[in-house]
Amino acid sequence: MDITIVNHPLVASRLTLLRDERSDNAAFRAAANDLGAMLIYEASRDLEVEHFDTKTPVAMAEGTRLKQPPIIVPIIRAGLGMIDPALSMIPDAQVGFIGLARDEETHEPVPYLEALPQDLSNQPVFLVDPMLATGGSLLHAIRLLADRGATDITAICMVSAQPGVDALAESGLLVRLVTATIDPGLDENAYIVPGLGDAGDRLYGPRNIDL
Repeated sequence: MDITIVNHPLVASRLTLLRDERSDNAAFRAAANDLGAMLIYEASRDLEVEHFDTKTPVAMAEGTRLKQPPIIVPIIRAGLGMIDPALSMIPDAQVGFIGLARDEETHEPVPYLEALPQDLSNQPVFLVDPMLATGGSLLHAIRLLADRGATDITAICMVSAQPGVDALAESGLLVRLVTATIDPGLDENAYIVPGLGDAGDRLYGPRNIDL
């Protein structure tokens, strides 16, 4: 599996703000927005482009645009925090949605929403979720995308845990991972250690409804 760990001082500084328990919802959202844009920037490095003539105020120049913008697919709820930074970098991208809740006893994903094009053949997909813990949610989402013909899938996660990375690599699914860091493990509740806590709660406040 192709894994890119984005090693950059600005990435590290935003990751530190996300990890810091003193960061309130507003500070967490601001840092997540910045880091999300940086990760999308890096994930876009190998997207196909096409060239065209463009006229400057002085002369003609070669212009560049994405040949086929990716579809951005957040895993709800925490993945919603990565939509705005993704669209700020790729404003002509489309957006799909996959809703997965976590069973707090089994730690397995519980699907509740799926809003995707029926045919994703030859379509680049950026699957965004701040956290890759056990890998269960991400693997479920990747299989949904693959069932629609997607073969060009990039998973973009702010923090990844080694067990989740291993699960992704051992799945045999075609996926590339772009992340800011790989943390060593999980605690007894399957939270990433050291991680940053529950990304959804820190973005939006504690969940107070059952999905």
